Amino acid sequence: MLGRIFKAYDIRGTYPDLLNDSMAWQIGYGASKYLLADAAAAGDTTPMMHNIVVGRDMRQSSPSLTKQLIQGINDQGGEVIDLGMCDTSMIYFAVNHLDCAGGVMVTASHNPPNYNGFKISKRNAKPVGEATGLAEIRKHAAMVDKATLVKQNGRTEQRDLWAAYSKHVRSFLDWPSGSKLKVVIDASNGMAGTMIPKLFGKGSAQGPVPGLTIVEVNFDNTKGVFAHEPNPLVAANLRQVQEAVLAEKADLGVCYDGDADRCVIIDEKGRAVGCDHLTALFARHFLAIHPGAAVVYDLRSTKAVAEEITKAGGKPVRGRVGHVFLKQAMAEHGGIVGGELSGHFYFRDNYNADSGVISMCVVLSIMAKSGKSMSQLIAPLARYPQSGEINFSIEDKDGALAWVRKEYGSPARGAAIDELDGVTVDCFAKHGWWCNIRKSNTEPLLRLNMEARDEATLQRMLAEISPRLGKKVDH
Repeated sequence: MLGRIFKAYDIRGTYPDLLNDSMAWQIGYGASKYLLADAAAAGDTTPMMHNIVVGRDMRQSSPSLTKQLIQGINDQGGEVIDLGMCDTSMIYFAVNHLDCAGGVMVTASHNPPNYNGFKISKRNAKPVGEATGLAEIRKHAAMVDKATLVKQNGRTEQRDLWAAYSKHVRSFLDWPSGSKLKVVIDASNGMAGTMIPKLFGKGSAQGPVPGLTIVEVNFDNTKGVFAHEPNPLVAANLRQVQEAVLAEKADLGVCYDGDADRCVIIDEKGRAVGCDHLTALFARHFLAIHPGAAVVYDLRSTKAVAEEITKAGGKPVRGRVGHVFLKQAMAEHGGIVGGELSGHFYFRDNYNADSGVISMCVVLSIMAKSGKSMSQLIAPLARYPQSGEINFSIEDKDGALAWVRKEYGSPARGAAIDELDGVTVDCFAKHGWWCNIRKSNTEPLLRLNMEARDEATLQRMLAEISPRLGKKVDH
């Protein structure tokens, strides 16, 4: 059963049929064994090397899963610092702030309420994926026998880190005196409903931000249900925040996912801002402060991202899709900031980790300092027509990709082809278009992203390539 819930980057499944409390104990044991061994192998001799940070989201199954997870960690010998309900990005902060061996967040992120799971990080909040520890955790969890185990009786303590976390997050907010902005925040009935008041509300350690008006939408997370699917990448889930921005005549809208590590920005006209366009905006902001730094971006991003990085004197670094790869690229290249189309944004001064609320702070800073509206800031960056991600159902994924390589890699086509992640065909300089085609890891699907210098070229090339990729599906 354990094998069915271990994914490429986390552990996730429906509760209680696929994921249950007994498994949570096993996973706690396995995570503790791996994380403590990893810390010891790295020569970590700090007093906190036996400590693992644990947090949870607001799902109805989270308290019982967390209790068993912590018991499993303790029984293996790990010490637990329990943060209670928090956003996932707070775990990354706590692991670094307290110099712990790692952290576990009990959450199913943007999945429906009947799902739950675990996001695991090791020292320095480095992600634990299939190839970076998750396979070992699964093995340890599967092999342990609770009935015969000699328990180690590790300790658990509850700790409130909201004041320290608030200070860290708000260090990213550059808010000139006299600034005034009104922002609508849709918490999706998820962890932003706890996090935003703790960081920006009257009861926060630093108090409200003068001149910042927050309009709360879907902040009640006491029932463990969602007003809409907590996935801001789905257009239908943005309707409430878009309507509220227009009704409130707000300057900005922000929609968070369930565990609040991702957000999508809405401009003052009620339009969603592309996450790649936001990456370009962030690049200009941070390169003005740190000239010459590297900026890491999802390889599906608009050409405008690399162009803006270069124009600002930075080093553009294309990265594979997925937080494991983006974080690795950030560390390897000393990236100052990084962005994915999924709404994850990474910051060097946040331990190379992603944060939805820091992303919001950076957006607010850019707007406050520039005096421009969000649409004015984004318009020059959204200069090329894009297809968005289109999914195609096809059994012979490899055959379709082989045709793409052969057809567009021919001398007559003259495209540059690379396989950093899927197949990227780049004819932008010569013919005014490029695309990336990636295989789904779990389904018979190909995912196409295409961009062109003009709409006519985009439509012509979509018509040419799409029939070769299978049947278009809404997914």
